[in-house]
Amino acid sequence: MLGSIYVGLSGMQAYSQGMKTISNNVANLDTLGYKASTLSFSDVFSDPNGSLGYAGSQSGGSTGTGVRYNKETIDFTAGTLQQTGGALDLAIDGNGFLVVQDEHGDTFYAKTGQFSVDTKGYVVDQAGSRLTTLNASNQPEVVNVTSKKTYSPVATKTVTFGQNMSSSAATADVPNITVYDSNGVAHTWDVSLAKDTSGTSSGTSVNWTATIKDETGATVGTGTVTFNGGVASPGASSITVNTTPSGADAMAVALDFSSVTSFSAGTTNTLQASKVDGNAIGTLSSVTINSQGQVVLNYSNSQTTVVGSVAMATFQDQQQLVRVGSGLFKNSPRNTVRYATSGSEGTGSLQTGQVEASNVNLTAEFGNLILIQRGFDASSQVVSATNDMIQQLFGMRGHG
Repeated sequence: MLGSIYVGLSGMQAYSQGMKTISNNVANLDTLGYKASTLSFSDVFSDPNGSLGYAGSQSGGSTGTGVRYNKETIDFTAGTLQQTGGALDLAIDGNGFLVVQDEHGDTFYAKTGQFSVDTKGYVVDQAGSRLTTLNASNQPEVVNVTSKKTYSPVATKTVTFGQNMSSSAATADVPNITVYDSNGVAHTWDVSLAKDTSGTSSGTSVNWTATIKDETGATVGTGTVTFNGGVASPGASSITVNTTPSGADAMAVALDFSSVTSFSAGTTNTLQASKVDGNAIGTLSSVTINSQGQVVLNYSNSQTTVVGSVAMATFQDQQQLVRVGSGLFKNSPRNTVRYATSGSEGTGSLQTGQVEASNVNLTAEFGNLILIQRGFDASSQVVSATNDMIQQLFGMRGHG
């Protein structure tokens, strides 16, 4: 009869552990990226030598000795993706994990995260784990923007013109073109073109003389472009302006008219500077992640820099991952990991401005809760009934 008590106690212990698992699942109903644990029990039998083993591995005549609570398995079913609008909030549509590292360089994995830039320049989640990108060796390395907080000035080298310059007009003007010197200082140029009427133009070939003045009204360059049949002649479609702004390096700026046409008649010109390279010095204004899963630095001078592609990981066996808290997993040394970028073969796509909700199914958890409660109650009744039988045995008196 004492064996019956131990069998009943094994049930109470197993169901108590099951209750703990259910409680933890329910408690994490609103935890971002949480993956529910799945309940599992197995029967226990004794062999003729008195040791314990799983049913099916014993010879005939083995006796049931109760139940055990198996190692929990993790349900990696995807949770619902929720819009947040956060520029550095990340979720994964499909297979894969985000790769993060702690301050000691240890690597962990997460299904979702809400990231921001900390005071040290790292892109970190709310627990302080640092986001990584893949380096040239296809290995994860942490993102740090400290050395990238400014964007160096670049002097203008090319001004590209587009649209139409009236073939019947005598002049064309493109004012307020902003160019930059080597210090990033902006200068405003006005370009005026005048049709050559001195007789050098012939047939369908028309020469235009360009005069370029700066913001002080001083002429910084002149030159001639030629249109033949309404399009810029290949050998005469560009003017080079050589100037040296005060305190800056000498500049050689090409004014490129190769994309300009001169077919339309009338006096209306649509000529414009369609593209001007170069930039002023810029300061880091924001860090974002684009639709390709790349970390992008945005600067006040409208320039951008791509830091790298967010590192993602897939595993040979996800069940070998170990929870370490804060939505993070640690990999087993025996489990093969593969690093990849968003959308690559076998890897899901990163979704920016979204997070993944918990995948806990509250209906299923409450159903399991009832079963666990009933199982615990039944096991306790076995212990209670066996105890009554033992008490009855102790109360027997001999006769004769």
